[in-house]
Amino acid sequence: MLTKKQLDLLDFINTRVARDGVPPSFDEMKEALDLRSKSGIHRLITALEERGFIRRLAHRARAIEIVKLPDSLAGRPSGFVPHVIEGDRGAPAANNAVAEALENVGAMELPLMGRIAAGVPIESISDVPPNVAVPSAMLASSGRHYALEVKGDSMIEAGINDGDVVIIRETSSAENGQIVVAQVEGYESTLKRFRRKGSSIVLEAANPAFEPRVLPAGSVSVQGRLVGLIRSY
Repeated sequence: MLTKKQLDLLDFINTRVARDGVPPSFDEMKEALDLRSKSGIHRLITALEERGFIRRLAHRARAIEIVKLPDSLAGRPSGFVPHVIEGDRGAPAANNAVAEALENVGAMELPLMGRIAAGVPIESISDVPPNVAVPSAMLASSGRHYALEVKGDSMIEAGINDGDVVIIRETSSAENGQIVVAQVEGYESTLKRFRRKGSSIVLEAANPAFEPRVLPAGSVSVQGRLVGLIRSY
């Protein structure tokens, strides 16, 4: 049986993963549970892991996977939870194996539209996009989707690494806290967490080495929201 704090934390992690595709930071957990220090969060995380409700993934920043939910939470709608597909795009044999595995579980091809910056914004869309095979379960039931290769490490604490391929659902709107493709001043695009602050837009990195960018609302347009991730090794 879980304590109330353990249940509250599990519920918060599950809700955030369903909404954003990535777990919350320890600071966000601490704030949500109204705890004074991160050590309390570490104890709760350890207790949830020992009871088999979550799993921490080694050598990855802020990587927490929900393994199961108690009955009190299991019946709730959870929204979309992105999967991580591991493969090697550089090796033809591995490409064939991954493509065959994706075909077995149901997949579709999306255009790989170029590189998206997780750091300093860069031009993201290429002229002639190749395709990337993506499991159908990673895609929302409606709307257009596309893929972008991540360049940089500003989103590493959100579990998004340099070289990952992110799956984006095309949309022009976003809610606070969602990870989006944001176009800045009409030509440069970046992958960041989106927040509104009065008449400004804040684009937040998930890496303490990068300062948030505060921009006039009129200079930022949302081009899509993160729904999935494909990782290569």
